[in-house]
Amino acid sequence: MNNTSLNLGTWISSGSAVVTELAALCGFHWVLIDMEHGNGAEADLQNQLRALRGTSTRGIVRVGAPHPDTIARYLDWGAHGIMIPHVRSAAEAEQIVRSAHYPPRGERGFSRSVRAYQYGLNVVTVENSTPLIIAQIETGESVKAAPAIAGVDGVDVLFVGPADLQLDLKMRPDSAPGSYEECLQLVANAARVADKASGILLRDIADLSKHVALGFSCIAVDSDLSLLRKGFKEIQQALPLATS
Repeated sequence: MNNTSLNLGTWISSGSAVVTELAALCGFHWVLIDMEHGNGAEADLQNQLRALRGTSTRGIVRVGAPHPDTIARYLDWGAHGIMIPHVRSAAEAEQIVRSAHYPPRGERGFSRSVRAYQYGLNVVTVENSTPLIIAQIETGESVKAAPAIAGVDGVDVLFVGPADLQLDLKMRPDSAPGSYEECLQLVANAARVADKASGILLRDIADLSKHVALGFSCIAVDSDLSLLRKGFKEIQQALPLATS
């Protein structure tokens, strides 16, 4: 992802290929298919990725944990990149990169017959396979390590998980590197110095310009479940007026 121009995404937590396809048709640069907290099973994932075929929208899959076999499998299935939660150190980031890359950079097993290479129809070499790696910064410890994580070759984006980071700062105030706002700036600065992108999930589109000004360029706005919830609540709140 470009670390200067805005890359706008959204969160897919429903596990629905229809919703994934709709988001792509609406023109998002990328969608995050959430396999950490989302409602979809692995059996749903390939169809969600298929729903992006023919569009310019990239499918990023968030894994629940940085297991090498899971990372390799999702990339084999056609994910454009992987998001990994709770990355706390450069050593962890290095191992994640190695899990996602073929030798000599990494340790990922190679097969030409996987979906990512159209089941063997595409001619591919390991040299031109460069998955996007997004490391989530979700604790004060991770904020402190952000410069070192950003410095790992193969890490493309430092992505703040706002809910987890705010919780960690509240629960561990003595070890916090600063306020939440200060931590956001520390992460954005670390990414900029390393010529990497920084990202965040926002719940309100009104916050977009503020975070772009801080230096964030890989920004997801809201999630499918949140948007549905808001719509359902608006209908529910309007019912007394409509029936009175």
